[in-house]
Amino acid sequence: MAEEKFTKLKYCLLGEGAVGKTSLIRRFVTDQFDDRYITTIGTKVSKKTVHTETDEGPMRVDMMIWDIMGQQGYRNMLQDSYFSGAAGAFAICDATRVDTLTSMQSWIDGIRNVCGPIPVILLANKADLTDMTQITPEDLDAAAEKNGASSYFTSAKTRANVEKSFLDLVNKSLG
Repeated sequence: MAEEKFTKLKYCLLGEGAVGKTSLIRRFVTDQFDDRYITTIGTKVSKKTVHTETDEGPMRVDMMIWDIMGQQGYRNMLQDSYFSGAAGAFAICDATRVDTLTSMQSWIDGIRNVCGPIPVILLANKADLTDMTQITPEDLDAAAEKNGASSYFTSAKTRANVEKSFLDLVNKSLG
């Protein structure tokens, strides 16, 4: 049996305020959900260890997951230091607000300007709010295709595709 290798990788969550970045992290890291909205001030880093299989054998990955406030005015001030060293990123929109899908492109361009062609996965969060959804699977797929990315509809509330999307990003970042 091959010995498990180890790496520590940085991942960033990108997107406008109130799309559910913090809720997705909380669901993935602690398996908890709270529907009260609390604005992220500055940057918060969470850690979760995952195990995956690579071409070289088993790999333990310490994910350092960076959550940053989504307000546009602060992004330009923090962008380079926040993005620097990222192995991958999630670009997140709110499935109930089509404008958050449109604004994702500037977040993706920003991180790729700093980090180069790292893997990005597009997430349309709040997929559980089906009666309020404004983003179609075709809309999300088109944005993902434009960026050479994959995409998921997620729900931090119901757990839908949360773990799957995080593990997908880990595997894409490992090559």
